[in-house]
Amino acid sequence: MRVLVTGCNGQVGFLLKSLLMNKVELLALTRQELDVTNEGSVYKIVSCFKPDVIVNAAAYTAVDKAESEEERAFSINSNGPEYLAKAANKLDASLIHISTDYVFEGNKLGQYLETDPVNPQGVYGKSKLAGENAAIKYCSKHIILRTAWVFGEHGNNFVKTMLRLGNERDALSIVSDQFGGPTYAGDIAKAILEIINKIETGNKIKWGTYHYSGMPHVSWYEFAQNIFAKAKEIGALESTPKLTAISTKEFPTPAKRPENSKLNCKAIEKEFGIMPSNWQTELENIENYK
Repeated sequence: MRVLVTGCNGQVGFLLKSLLMNKVELLALTRQELDVTNEGSVYKIVSCFKPDVIVNAAAYTAVDKAESEEERAFSINSNGPEYLAKAANKLDASLIHISTDYVFEGNKLGQYLETDPVNPQGVYGKSKLAGENAAIKYCSKHIILRTAWVFGEHGNNFVKTMLRLGNERDALSIVSDQFGGPTYAGDIAKAILEIINKIETGNKIKWGTYHYSGMPHVSWYEFAQNIFAKAKEIGALESTPKLTAISTKEFPTPAKRPENSKLNCKAIEKEFGIMPSNWQTELENIENYK
């Protein structure tokens, strides 16, 4: 099995590279080694390596900055998947493309299903939806993996930010009216490995879009509470800051965040036997995030 991973220095890509090493014939490339916005480079590398599976972990993820860098966001999040999808399809290879909860408006009362209407509210979400559509249009053997609230030992994320601020401040205000499922990047990598394994067996795959995120669902405020409680318990922080719950209106940002990012993950469990990420278990390793 030959696997090409793009964006291997990102949160998911970094851990996926480690997981796939010695299990497959792997070509894992950083943004510097493969710019997915360069159509010629994509075709050249794909045609030379001839992967059975392409995992696109390359993405523009600066949600607020995207509002002022629309062209760059769409170039990476839309054009990149299009070029990879076309290259994969030409070889009859499979494409696994990582997407986001931001494709939804975020105003649903319950959990979002894969079949629910999409309505992204900002440039980031719109660019990621365009990437999904490109993968669907140009590659018949595609898996789109929507996830949310990603954190891991590598790269920037909410857990690392909380620990840093916990060292610097005595009090923090955290948004309490946005809800979702924190998702450990390593669990996303394991989910992708499971999908690759099923592809390798030659069993019939139900191609399409799947949700994968963490459980239980919480607010950012509740997630922060859990982070600091665990950090204090294992001695990762000498003292923890006082937390104050605030509304989204009290913490304005350039890009609008979904109020509800709760993803229903039953489909991926049924098709691939993949269970939701347990973010509470991963916080046991919070010492690695300092």
